[in-house]
Amino acid sequence: MKIELQLVPFEEKPVLKRMLELYLYDLSEFESTDPNRCGEFGYRYLDHYWTESERHPYFVKVDGKNVGFVLLNRFGYSESLDHSVAELFIMRKYRKIGVGRSAALAAFETFHGFWEIRTHEKNEPAKRFWRRTIDEYTNGAFTEFSDGLKDWKGPVWTFENKKSQTKAALTAPDTAGPKS
Repeated sequence: MKIELQLVPFEEKPVLKRMLELYLYDLSEFESTDPNRCGEFGYRYLDHYWTESERHPYFVKVDGKNVGFVLLNRFGYSESLDHSVAELFIMRKYRKIGVGRSAALAAFETFHGFWEIRTHEKNEPAKRFWRRTIDEYTNGAFTEFSDGLKDWKGPVWTFENKKSQTKAALTAPDTAGPKS
């Protein structure tokens, strides 16, 4: 199974928008949000990913098929922040077989610098996923905190990627374990 990240071209923004609706539907379980009267949750920063240089939208592909996305930006709580995973979504069919893990690791390898990851306090599966993935990537050299943040409730992880590689593709074996 070949897992890779592909920068989302502007022409494919409608595809990303539809996938964001699936993601926001999943998150509604934790954030108690409802769709608007048109049946959409909406993602107010979508257009910014093609107009602001510090935002980077990627499709997650498995064997050439779009199965999710990762949105990277430079917004967070850490003073020396270089990169942040704003959103990571993998379609349910592709979860727990290593796709999310491979996508996260590929995102980390795409840019070097100081990273920050956040997730909602009630999203236990995401908290387990990020702790495990960041721990694996950093060999335990990360910080986790959740106190002292004015408008955020949930864990924040920070770490530094000193590597200067620019690579956004990983291949996972067909025997990938139950990681997501």
